Amino acid sequence: MARIYSRIILLALIAVMTGLSSLGETAAYAQEMCWNSDALVGARGEGRIRKSIRKAFVALPEGVPSYGPPVSADARRVIRRVKLPDGQKLVALTFDLCEQPNEVAGYQADIVEFLRKKKIRATFFIGGKWMLTHRLRAEQLMTDDLFEIGNHSWGHRNLRLLSGRKLAEEIDGAALAYQQVRGDLVSSQCVVPGATKSVSELAPPGMGLFRFPYGACDREALHALWRRGLAAVQWDVSSGDPWPGIKPDRMARSVVRRVKPGSIVLFHANGRGYGTGKALPRIVRDLREQGYQFVTVSELLAAGTPEYSAVKHGCYDARPGDTIKYDKFAARLERWYGRSQRRVLGKKPLPPAVRRRAADSSVAAPPNSGVDANSLEADAGIEPGFGAGD
Repeated sequence: MARIYSRIILLALIAVMTGLSSLGETAAYAQEMCWNSDALVGARGEGRIRKSIRKAFVALPEGVPSYGPPVSADARRVIRRVKLPDGQKLVALTFDLCEQPNEVAGYQADIVEFLRKKKIRATFFIGGKWMLTHRLRAEQLMTDDLFEIGNHSWGHRNLRLLSGRKLAEEIDGAALAYQQVRGDLVSSQCVVPGATKSVSELAPPGMGLFRFPYGACDREALHALWRRGLAAVQWDVSSGDPWPGIKPDRMARSVVRRVKPGSIVLFHANGRGYGTGKALPRIVRDLREQGYQFVTVSELLAAGTPEYSAVKHGCYDARPGDTIKYDKFAARLERWYGRSQRRVLGKKPLPPAVRRRAADSSVAAPPNSGVDANSLEADAGIEPGFGAGD
């Protein structure tokens, strides 16, 4: 009888130890997760734009940006759409995620959640500063198999007005921000929930596509891209979503009517995609009913032949010259940025961005504050951001 009791006690101890071991493994596994699935859900107020707050002012990352080989001479043009083989109906939906130097822009989670739910491939052109003020969202997007990430400059300045070092900083700043966010994530050795690949496999080492802020460029800016191996990607269909007055139904009808096989469509998801979250389901439904498939810009380029801007060294929204109106507006914004920085920071230098933490889940944003750039556009007699890569 004593031997039986001893065996029962031994088996009970083994069961307890096994359970503890299992709990330990579960806890270790949870700690290694980059984030939990709930972190993909949007937070209340996250889509709002905050201006003239301390968190908005971030120093350029340090380091040396990594690029691929220069763009070949025959491809040194501005891409607007792609000519596809007969019978192929592919379209690339693109979303700009950018922010100006004196603001923390938003993140419209409803747009991203819809794309994930419907398994829609898309390309996000992300500003470097946005990546560092929305580090968790940047990590989630760059490691999502559905999405592709492109460079949208550091602080959304008008590159047609810049040259030399300032021009280089706008291009390289976003590349360095991407490398920093990706590098920190790889170094953490965490696991992306639901993924079978490692972070280094999910997130490419760098970005190969570039979209100009305001849809504005010149010869110097283009050659700066091409030397860095970056393809200049515009669009042939603009949703018009940076304009607060646009109605979702109008947007949906306009986009569906203008899309052709090989189109690249411009949207925003940074708090300036007004009506996009409501218009997108109808756009996707109608295009799918017409037989369209959704691909990333790189996949679209691989499927056909790029069709270029009508002006070799020019970028535009719908027709050549239509983004010149943003030059004066951008110059006024530069003065506003300087005043805003001095008011918030005084003479203090720009602080570096906060690096990745184990529990980086603070994504909610308080209500918008300060003067909105749209009011400046109205003062300048410009319809706010309508069509341009705002």
